[in-house]
Amino acid sequence: MSTEPYFLSIADAARLIEQKEISPVELTKVFLDRIDDLNPQLNAYITVTAGHALAQAREAEQEIMDGTYRGPMHGIPYGLKDIYCTAGIRTTGHSRTRADYVPAFDATTVTKLNAAGAVLLGKLSTHEFAHGGPSFDLPWPAARNPWNRDHVTGGSSSGSGAGVAAGLMMGSLGSDTGGSIRNPAALCGLVGLKPTYGLVSRAGVYTNSFSYDSAGPMTWTVKDCAILLQTIAGHDPFDPASANRDVPDYRAALTGSIKGLRIGVLRHLYEDDVPTIPAVKAAMEAAFDVLRGLGAVLEDVRIRNAHDYHDVKITGAESELYAVHEPVLRKRLADFGEDFLGRALGALLISSADYVQASRQRRLMIEEMQPVYDKYDVLLTAAPGPAGRLDAWRTINFWEKSSLTTPFNVLGGPALAQCIGFTESGLPMSMQVAGRPFDDATVLRVAHAYEMATPWRSRRPVLDPDAVFPAEQPPVPPPAKADISQARRDEIAAICKRAGLVLNDRHFEQLCATAPHVEAMVARLWRDAEFYDEPSQIFVP
Repeated sequence: MSTEPYFLSIADAARLIEQKEISPVELTKVFLDRIDDLNPQLNAYITVTAGHALAQAREAEQEIMDGTYRGPMHGIPYGLKDIYCTAGIRTTGHSRTRADYVPAFDATTVTKLNAAGAVLLGKLSTHEFAHGGPSFDLPWPAARNPWNRDHVTGGSSSGSGAGVAAGLMMGSLGSDTGGSIRNPAALCGLVGLKPTYGLVSRAGVYTNSFSYDSAGPMTWTVKDCAILLQTIAGHDPFDPASANRDVPDYRAALTGSIKGLRIGVLRHLYEDDVPTIPAVKAAMEAAFDVLRGLGAVLEDVRIRNAHDYHDVKITGAESELYAVHEPVLRKRLADFGEDFLGRALGALLISSADYVQASRQRRLMIEEMQPVYDKYDVLLTAAPGPAGRLDAWRTINFWEKSSLTTPFNVLGGPALAQCIGFTESGLPMSMQVAGRPFDDATVLRVAHAYEMATPWRSRRPVLDPDAVFPAEQPPVPPPAKADISQARRDEIAAICKRAGLVLNDRHFEQLCATAPHVEAMVARLWRDAEFYDEPSQIFVP
């Protein structure tokens, strides 16, 4: 691996900055130069805040020279998924509908990073409003995977995945509603943590789903992930879902020892429910051997089928997403990307009863995990990947396929993705380490022990600043073909009319193609609840 400053870890750069062996200004300039050289190839950034970054770096440098060192994020260059509000800096959500939005306030997490002395390099590509797959009809191009530009980064924290892997920033904040931190972390070969729901404030982060959104760190190493999590975790009165709990010392948890820890292997998720390729299965077995060699005790265990969690999460989260965007959809529907619409409009076919039944089922799923948490310190399964081709994505995939990441959004506990090797073609393969709610420290401990025992952090993508690539995006794929009756088409048209929405032929055809999948999904929801079976969203004082 190159020893260039842009491939330093946060921990190593922090040590050099504290010892005054490297200047925050010099480090920031290195990253700004690399962004100039490589961002045109990768499209990781939407907005580069060069002047702002240099001002923050100069302030950090002066403070350190004066003897005021704020901690390991002081002077560290980082990026933000462009759904984090930044005072005076454009926050677009990668959407035409927010292309000129400049907030007057910072997200709570940004405020914490400012207080820590971190240096904001810019705002990063995402999938539209942290939703939708790679889209080719938006104002900014889709991010590309630095291991192979023809492949996806994963979403929706797509610029974060590409940028951290390529050394365009030292770390990033992403968000995870159904896997949007862990997907790009897995496909780009870095470390991404979906913290326990409520551990990190969502205030000032553009809402995808109130019930499922988590803000969290994306870094190259587990130690860096712990450093960034330490900076942003904690109670926030401006976030109604924020947990008022003490925050442990995450870096201190990285003892390197996992001897005697009990690890449950969720083999069925990636072998049966969402089957992955043989190379990933082999890499998982090799990872298990590493963990056994470190003294952990591994045992296969089963939870619900991935499809069950998918049904519950999609029913609830899509309903909330539609509610967030409904006013703008009524006025400016044609300004949204087709992939976003292909997901969001499916909520028109979900009833209020469906939403409540999904929430009741979620509560049951959370309760039935307690014996599993009592028996195992962490759970392991595969992460998504390897990355598919950028031009192969179709919107209907969202409705047809379950996910390896979604179960842990439904359950609410922490889940981390990390690299476990590479395919023959050089694409990363990854696994997930999941844990009990608010036991993020043990998840980090296990991931760190594995990382320290394996060579994967020494390999980075090789990128040529002088390489020339075509700038064209893949074509916008055609809508899926709808196999439904004319009577059902008429019903859907009437639903759209009642909702005050005007769809063109392409949008309508995609919605009609979605309908059978939505109908099958909500039909599988739990319908035998008693009157006393509460939903998951109940008030707890």
